[in-house]
Amino acid sequence: MPESAARGRTGAAEDPQALIEECRERSIELLRRNASPAGVLAASAGSRAERRGYTAIFGRDAAICAIGMVLSGDAALRGAAVDGLATLARHQAPNGQIPKFVDVHRREADFWYLGCIDATLWWLIAIAFLDRARAPAGLRRHYRRETERALGWLAAQEHQRLFLLQQNEASDWADIMPRSGFVLYSNALWYHVKRLYALERAAATRASFNGLFHPFSANLAEYRRAHLLADYALRRAHRRDLFLSFVNFSFFGEEGDVFGNLLAVLLGAAAPAAAARTLRALKRAHVHEPYPVRAVVRPIPRGSFLWRAYMARHRQNLAWQYHNGGIWPMVGGFWVTALAAAGEPRLARAQLLALARACRLGGWRFTEWLHGRTLAARGMPGQSWNAAAFLVAAHAVATNANPFIGGLPEL
Repeated sequence: MPESAARGRTGAAEDPQALIEECRERSIELLRRNASPAGVLAASAGSRAERRGYTAIFGRDAAICAIGMVLSGDAALRGAAVDGLATLARHQAPNGQIPKFVDVHRREADFWYLGCIDATLWWLIAIAFLDRARAPAGLRRHYRRETERALGWLAAQEHQRLFLLQQNEASDWADIMPRSGFVLYSNALWYHVKRLYALERAAATRASFNGLFHPFSANLAEYRRAHLLADYALRRAHRRDLFLSFVNFSFFGEEGDVFGNLLAVLLGAAAPAAAARTLRALKRAHVHEPYPVRAVVRPIPRGSFLWRAYMARHRQNLAWQYHNGGIWPMVGGFWVTALAAAGEPRLARAQLLALARACRLGGWRFTEWLHGRTLAARGMPGQSWNAAAFLVAAHAVATNANPFIGGLPEL
């Protein structure tokens, strides 16, 4: 560990528990500051944030923030957790899709270029989470029509033999990455939604998930098209411990999508042996050093057949940057939570401390992401979901429990 990482701004030796507690307090303060009557803004207000659209209510951000706000123990945040979800529900499309974001000032919803699939998934997860936490009670009943329409929109995109969602590229949180077809991240969320809402064929979704995204160890159903998809990966893939980031007709992603793999573990989509294998592989890849965590194990370089021209737009998704290898404290919160849920309390606490250090950089900047090699702060400061993910992680470390699947039946 660099000496500076273990020392405070005064140069004095760092008190780990004090830093964790300070990060918790500052996370609550940031979420309170970023709260508005319409919900929590994606980042702290300012001219740059407004120009870049970060003062909108984003579907995935609002959902993750709502979960962290409920787990914070702060009464004001708990009371405000539902505000962003309500704004998104009011702007739901007639076909059931939840917007990627809502520009409150313009009073208009944005649904992205090719259909932002994960905003709807995260919204459903947050509604169920808040309802279970009684924050407030009866939330699922109140939004019964909206949830039915959202589930209908997702069901229309499910493959009728594999029971996995299909999507085009650049259509989820990694919105300038070339993942398409069957995408790991989206389908980890879909499996969780199926269990939360007692949808049919959840077990079949899980079986296809493990068989298609890790064909090296799982048995695929006797369905010839699934075997054809898996055959390309079996013949050509190099890394065989992590789940593939996506599987398309004749190509796939083996860059190592850290968020997708973590969600597979946290949300129960990975079988128990696969979950242990996945966490071991991520540790071996050192994705958590020096700060948790890098978005991918190995970035997609220019010249790769997966490279897309749009990845260089604004020079944003070059290797070791943004979704293509940048360090994301928000995803780091899910890493810590997965370690705590997997029964690794000492490592989970050590990584919670490292996450607090990442949030503290730049004078508690809560920066969006860091360069994966130089560690330079990039993106927008004052990120709400960084604070929320830290609160989720702190709760998991304190309870040694998985906050996402408690009370759900085993399949």
